[in-house]
Amino acid sequence: MAAFARQGRKIVAIGRNYAEHIKELNNTAPKEPFFFLKPTTSYVPSGGKVEIPSGIIAHHEVELGVVIGKGGRDITQADAESHVAGYALAVDMTARNLQDQVKKRGLPWSAAKGFDTFTPISSFIPKDQVADPYNLGLSLKINGAFKQNGTTADMIFKIPRLIEHISSIMTLEEGDLVLTGTPSGVGAVAPGDKVECSLADGSGKQLAALDFVAVAREGGYQFVPES
Repeated sequence: MAAFARQGRKIVAIGRNYAEHIKELNNTAPKEPFFFLKPTTSYVPSGGKVEIPSGIIAHHEVELGVVIGKGGRDITQADAESHVAGYALAVDMTARNLQDQVKKRGLPWSAAKGFDTFTPISSFIPKDQVADPYNLGLSLKINGAFKQNGTTADMIFKIPRLIEHISSIMTLEEGDLVLTGTPSGVGAVAPGDKVECSLADGSGKQLAALDFVAVAREGGYQFVPES
């Protein structure tokens, strides 16, 4: 599954799965897992560049990603673990001003989440290297300063529940990535910023690192605020 970023067919991103993040964006807590899709063309490997389109205010959201190793439909929580191949550290970049604008109009978020390079991703972490996926530290620094520093212990819906819910709606396939939500502390990333992320186990041992540089995108989409 080391090549999941090339083989997977979709990124399923869970929203509002950390209570403090829900509060900071003034959202309501969901009664069941809530998700949206991101295209696999948004992947960029560690060490790469995140391109920020003209006029876009881009926010970082560091997350634990779950790599699906065995596909399935209507997967039960009891069987969910057998469908997990491993994990990855990821950042769900979000065009926040575009997202806010379309949300006000009741329109989909796909463009706000789906820009090319908007899912920086670490290398694959085999499942046997993660003793407890709910005792992991997620951190993100911009230009050396901590912006997010949370723990997966604060997930509202755990991974088996996420897999059960998603697969009750759409088939999960080998290589798909499930992003499990972000802790509080999200904020803007501007062209020129250096972003460094880390995933550590309960003892503080680093399991994955992820870094990228933000750059201004040349050409392509330009955001125009509605009057």
